[in-house]
Amino acid sequence: MHNKTLKQLSADLHDKKISATELATLFLARVQKSDVNAFLHVDEALTLQQAAKADACIARQETTSLTGIPVAHKDIFVTRGWRSTAASKMLEQYTSPFDASVVERLQIAGMVNLGKLNCDEFAMGSGNENSYFGAVKNPWDKTAVPGGSSGGSAAAVAAGLTPAATATDTGGSIRQPASLCGVTGIKPSYGRISRYGMIAFASSLDQAGPIAKTAEDCALLLSAMAGFDARDATSLEYGQGGDKEDYSRSLNDSLQGLKIGIPREYFGAGLAPDVEQAVRAALSEYEKLGATLVDISLPNTALSIPVYYVIASAEASSNLSRFDGVRYGHRAEEYSGLSDMYRKTRAQGFGEEVQRRILMGTYVLRHGYYDAYYVQAQKIRRLIAHDFQNAFKQCDVIMGPVSPTVAWDIGAKSDDPVANYLADIFTLSTSLAGLPGMSIPCGFGQGEKNAKRPVGLQLIGNYFAEAKLLNVAHQYQSATDWHTRQPA
Repeated sequence: MHNKTLKQLSADLHDKKISATELATLFLARVQKSDVNAFLHVDEALTLQQAAKADACIARQETTSLTGIPVAHKDIFVTRGWRSTAASKMLEQYTSPFDASVVERLQIAGMVNLGKLNCDEFAMGSGNENSYFGAVKNPWDKTAVPGGSSGGSAAAVAAGLTPAATATDTGGSIRQPASLCGVTGIKPSYGRISRYGMIAFASSLDQAGPIAKTAEDCALLLSAMAGFDARDATSLEYGQGGDKEDYSRSLNDSLQGLKIGIPREYFGAGLAPDVEQAVRAALSEYEKLGATLVDISLPNTALSIPVYYVIASAEASSNLSRFDGVRYGHRAEEYSGLSDMYRKTRAQGFGEEVQRRILMGTYVLRHGYYDAYYVQAQKIRRLIAHDFQNAFKQCDVIMGPVSPTVAWDIGAKSDDPVANYLADIFTLSTSLAGLPGMSIPCGFGQGEKNAKRPVGLQLIGNYFAEAKLLNVAHQYQSATDWHTRQPA
């Protein structure tokens, strides 16, 4: 049962082969036995209460395609009843009085919350090793990272602890863990999904999205999650039918004549041979499905790393200034005055990586450095977005690797933050441009000890082309079985 897709689970629930309560109980038992450290907070009573409500809706035939199906939320979304910690000591005991828009919309669709998922602290990281509550383990090889920052979400789906999970992507944090854990994830266009109730890291980059087993599952989830929200100033009104859009509408469209752009910058030095081999094989499969490969260039790709870490760190410095020990969250027990309380509270409450990014962000926003760093980064960001628009004049979608390597061993990059930053080289530019991107499983590479570790194929579309991306991904998954492979 735990290996079934959302569509299969929905059919079983509506055919009364299993109840929502039985399904939730099954997954809760799996979570309890798991050793991948994917979940931070589980409340069985709250989960079963939601499951009972779903069963009542099914009995009255008042259902959606997601009614009664379990989901788990990245602990960057605030949730009423469950703790909302952002995987930080700063918010270790915080419980929100309201639900994030994403949580609220999935509850309206009838989904049942299994609990909160581990992540890098305040979503800052590429390996899910920065959590105050300990690193998440990759279900394919528990000595490896699952990717970050949504490592808990990807690991939970890969391990069969939940059939679906919410996640966030600031610079690749949906696509990269989905790739390293062998599952499917989509980051929609910036503004597609409300950021209301999402604990902010970098406001001009943060975007929510789903992680699940298949593109079809992601289409069902995105249809429920997306839509305009007046509570979020960055939320956009766009799409067929205004607020509501069916992202599964094009899943079965033919790929005959599809033009796939292959950025030459994605296949140079630094890309591991085993990753390139898997990605090239996937591109060959697309040619069999009727697509044509087109050579393109994204010339400013290499600049995406410094640009991202200037902009994201500057926004993090601003957003995290609210955590000062005065209104909520951790407060130092001993201090000699207000300034001392601020200093000790933030030193104790924030982890090393969060402090590093706050310091970088504060530095680039200082008088005398703002024009030299932050303004220049924003100018290059515009050039990166322009690169993509030039590319889309030649192709319909862009494809390439998600990560330069398969998952690395836990602790292998702990002493080298820059090495972690470089792992996002192929995902950052998409986020800077605000474009939609996906990761789908396309094969395996070898880890440090010859362990089999997943490889993901990245799909990038033009603005608001999520339905097209999901169609392209679904057709590949209909012709291959990489997405059906399960860790032992």
